Amino acid sequence: MSSYVYELPTTGNVVFSEFILDQTGQYSHAIGNATVARTNLRAVLKESKRTDEGEKDYLRIVKVIDDYLPHLYAIMDCVDSDDLSLKNQPAFSWRSTFSANLLNNSPRQTVMGLHAELAFTLLTYGSALANLAASCVTSLGQYERERAITDALRKVKDEKLNFAVQLLLRAAGVFAHTAEVVIPQWERYLSDVGSVSNPLTTLKPVDLSKELVLALSKFSMAEAQTLAVRKLMSRSAYDSTLTPGPPLPKSHPSPKLIVKLSLFALESYASACSLAKSARGGIQGGTEVTKDLTRWLADETSLTSALSHKWLGVEAGEQSSTSGKAGEAVGFLQWAKSELEALKDGGHGIAGLSRKAKRKERVAEEIASTMAFLSHYKKLNDTIHFEPVLPVATLQSMIPTGKSAVEMKLFTPPPPSFRSSRTVQFSAQPPEIVGEEAEVAAPQSEGVSPNPTTVAPRPAYF
Repeated sequence: MSSYVYELPTTGNVVFSEFILDQTGQYSHAIGNATVARTNLRAVLKESKRTDEGEKDYLRIVKVIDDYLPHLYAIMDCVDSDDLSLKNQPAFSWRSTFSANLLNNSPRQTVMGLHAELAFTLLTYGSALANLAASCVTSLGQYERERAITDALRKVKDEKLNFAVQLLLRAAGVFAHTAEVVIPQWERYLSDVGSVSNPLTTLKPVDLSKELVLALSKFSMAEAQTLAVRKLMSRSAYDSTLTPGPPLPKSHPSPKLIVKLSLFALESYASACSLAKSARGGIQGGTEVTKDLTRWLADETSLTSALSHKWLGVEAGEQSSTSGKAGEAVGFLQWAKSELEALKDGGHGIAGLSRKAKRKERVAEEIASTMAFLSHYKKLNDTIHFEPVLPVATLQSMIPTGKSAVEMKLFTPPPPSFRSSRTVQFSAQPPEIVGEEAEVAAPQSEGVSPNPTTVAPRPAYF
């Protein structure tokens, strides 16, 4: 399968001391470190922009953002607690990689406020995680179809596939946090400082629209679910390729389970597609999301819909000898075939000839597999069962709800790299002691001396 690869933005230079006032002087070293971390982010994104697709180091980008985020959160915390103040309202320059543009380039956008900087950084973080997952999947190839693969090697490949799933679940959590927490905070900030004379307070790039970022979260969940289904079927994939159609090999998981999982992926793709198409940005909200993304989402929705109907047909066909579902099986498989036929040109959202060719190849394989099942169950129905083939309208009412095989990894902001006085006061407060222990508890020392540049321990990446 081919994975969507996000275009990562580049960003302008930032020197935090130019707009942050440290009246006490105790944060000067910490502010300098934050500028260094931000400069590293700018450099790695600029380098990635100039690197060929197959050679981009997404893990390095993720680690650089991991280094920068604690500094950014620390500055925002200190500004919030008035330990630091702003000389002026900060503006940050980022390339808009999600906006539709007639020249098919990424226009530079200037956005106001620290929350906008955080939102763009997290958007880049989630995109880099998703791209890292895509590179992992690409490196695996179609390993499950290799004739000579050993069980031990398949297990290693399965674990790498699961690693990609975990990356996508992390990306989904980052996108969800950005949409549900950071963007609303930024919008409140813009409302507070809004001015007719300053157009930056009304500029909202489509990249930072809540609808788009929620769509990216749904998209990541759909991709993770799809990979989870692939991992579940890895053992049976070779047998199914060797002898497509019924009977299913003994190594094949339950068709009912595949149906449930495929339907959940379909729901996620459809939600992502709808949200992305509704997203708007710009001063008047007139900028739409790039067609490359919305068409890709539409194609994935259509393909996953066809595969869901295929497995519904297989599930019914497997039960046709005992439960009278032969007509239902033929109906679902005919429906799936017609949907796949509409996609056999490779889809409209595929950028690049190689990706389009891979999509066409996959659709052709799915058509052949669907036809093998359809021919078998249709022959049984025409010669043994003689059941009416159910129309699409009836079949639609019979589709169950989906089931998730994966769970989003919620994003937790990292500990700030240095502490505000508010954070120090909160952490220095002794826990309340109740009951008999209160009578013998040792007195707490007073006058804790804060060290604002103390670096909190960083969590392990994986």
